[in-house]
Amino acid sequence: MFVTTKPTTKAQRLSPAHEEIVKATLPVVGENIEIIANTFYNMMFSAQPELLRNTFNRGNQKSGEQQKALAASVATFATMLVDPNAPDPVELLNRIAHKHVSLGITEDQYPIVHDHLLAAVAEVLGEAVTPEVAEAWSAVYWIMAGILIDHEKILYASDGVEPGDVFREAKVIEKNELTERVTEYVLEGDFTEPQPGQYTSVGVKLPDGARQLRQYSIIGGDSAQYRIAVETDGEVSNHLREAVDVGDTIEATLAAGELVLQDSDRPAVLISSGIGSTPMVGMLAHLAQNKTSREVLYLHADDSAESWAQEGHIRALAGQLDNCELVSAVRSNGELLDVSAHNLGGADVYICGGTNFLQAIRSNIDSLEPAAQPASVKFELFSPNDWLIN
Repeated sequence: MFVTTKPTTKAQRLSPAHEEIVKATLPVVGENIEIIANTFYNMMFSAQPELLRNTFNRGNQKSGEQQKALAASVATFATMLVDPNAPDPVELLNRIAHKHVSLGITEDQYPIVHDHLLAAVAEVLGEAVTPEVAEAWSAVYWIMAGILIDHEKILYASDGVEPGDVFREAKVIEKNELTERVTEYVLEGDFTEPQPGQYTSVGVKLPDGARQLRQYSIIGGDSAQYRIAVETDGEVSNHLREAVDVGDTIEATLAAGELVLQDSDRPAVLISSGIGSTPMVGMLAHLAQNKTSREVLYLHADDSAESWAQEGHIRALAGQLDNCELVSAVRSNGELLDVSAHNLGGADVYICGGTNFLQAIRSNIDSLEPAAQPASVKFELFSPNDWLIN
C-alpha cells in the first residue's frame, strides 16, 4: 500500500473559539501529556482488553514507547493548529497512517480512542476541563483523526482492498539462521507487490492466547512471496524463532510503509545500523534488479563483524551495481560512521536504525555546509519514536 501523495494538513483549521481555548490550554496539556497518554491506555485496555492482546504491541506498552508516541503526536498536531510558525507534521501523520493500515485499523475504531482519550484528559486535569475545553480538544482529535482516516482510505485503495482487509495467510517456506540473533523467513501468500523499503505486519498466536503483530521490513519479494529478516529481541521474534518452522502458517499483511526508494536519477545514499539494514536490502535488491545507473553509497554500522547479519547479501547486491560504494564501521573496533566524509550533496538519503544512531546521523547531516546538503532525507525507526519526525 503506497501513494506518493501525503496527508492534507494545513487546510484543516479549528474554529476561532476552539483555537483560543486550545492555545490557552496547550501549555498545561503539554506538561501533562505523558500522564494523559498513560491514563488513556490504562482506561482503554481496562474497558477493551482484547485490543492489547490482539492489536497493540504489548512490548511498546510495557516500555512506554507507545505512550510517548501518542503524546508527541497529539501535542505536535495541536501546536500546528494554533501556531502558524509550527512545523507541518505531515511526515509524522504519514508514518502513523502507514502503521495503521499495516495493522488493519478502520474508521470505526477512532471513536473508541476519542472517548477514552478525552476521559483521560478530564481525569488528569480535573476541574480545568470545562465543557468548552473538552469540546475544543475533541475538535483537535477529530481533525487529526479525519486526516488519518482519509489518507488511510487512499492507502487501502492503492492496493484495491477494503479498509482493514490486509491480513493474509502466510506459509513459511524457508527459514534460515543468519546469525545467533537474526533469522530469515520466506513467506508465501496472496500478497501485493511491495515497494522497495516497505514492511509487512506479521501476526502470531502466543502461548497465552494473545495474537500479537510486529512489523518486519521486506528484504525481497513479489506478490507471491515476502522475504523478511527478524532480530530476536521480543516475544514475537522469540516465538517465530522457537515455535514457527517451515510448513507452518502465520499471518502477514499487505506491504505498507512510507520509507520507499524514490524513482530518481539522483545518487542514493543508504545508511543503516544493525538490523536497520533490512529496508536497505530491499532497496538494493530493487536497484540491482533494475540495473540502475544511479550512484549508490551504502554506509552501515554494526556492533561486530559477526553481528552484521546481512553482510553477505548486501555485498552480493552491491557487486551487481556498476557504481556502488560500500562502507562499514564496526563499533567493537572503535569505528564510527562519519557522514561528512562522503559526498551527500544533491542525493536522496535513507536512514534506518536505533534512536541514538538516527539522531547522531541527522545531526551530522544538519551540520553539513549548504552545498553538501542532500536533496532529501527519509528514515525509519525501530520503535514508535514519532517525536523525532520533525
